[in-house]
Amino acid sequence: MRIKGLIKTSLIDFPGKVSFVIFSGGCNFRCPFCQNSQLVLRPEALPDISAEEVLAMLAVRRGFIDGIVLSGGEPTLQSDLSDFIVEVRALGLAVKLDTNGGRPKVIEQLIRNNLVDYIAMDIKTLPELYSAFFKIDCEPHEILSSIQLIMECGKDHEFRTTCVKPMVNDRIIEGIARLIKGSHLYALQK
Repeated sequence: MRIKGLIKTSLIDFPGKVSFVIFSGGCNFRCPFCQNSQLVLRPEALPDISAEEVLAMLAVRRGFIDGIVLSGGEPTLQSDLSDFIVEVRALGLAVKLDTNGGRPKVIEQLIRNNLVDYIAMDIKTLPELYSAFFKIDCEPHEILSSIQLIMECGKDHEFRTTCVKPMVNDRIIEGIARLIKGSHLYALQK
């Protein structure tokens, strides 16, 4: 795991749980409004935090925290993500994944292997408009596939859209809402 940052205690990142937030380095998107742009654009400039060190911190905090949040950057880019989650699970902790949805095969594997309890996916705009606004390494069908996987998996989940014009307007929000009709939660963010 390329772990580049931590929040040791969060009351807001994992609904209903006290969590420990882990930020991975690197992303397959280049969103102009990214709140973690250094993790995306210059992860090598940030010090690495070893997985072993993080697991030791989690072991000490057991009983105080309920789970972890894997965020980024984009955590599904990490080749050893599943192995890391297995070790977190061995500590008895729940796992939330924050993802951009650009790697549906990884999301499917995590769901199939029961490695996540909660999934939050950012939907940036309508999938067919991604290439017009963002430098991305995925296709619209991959975003749609991730949405479908998350909605059908039976896990707690949410979708989020950061409202930045011209990527998002009323028409686009309505279109996204139709795509995710029946989902557990849709949050619009400033």
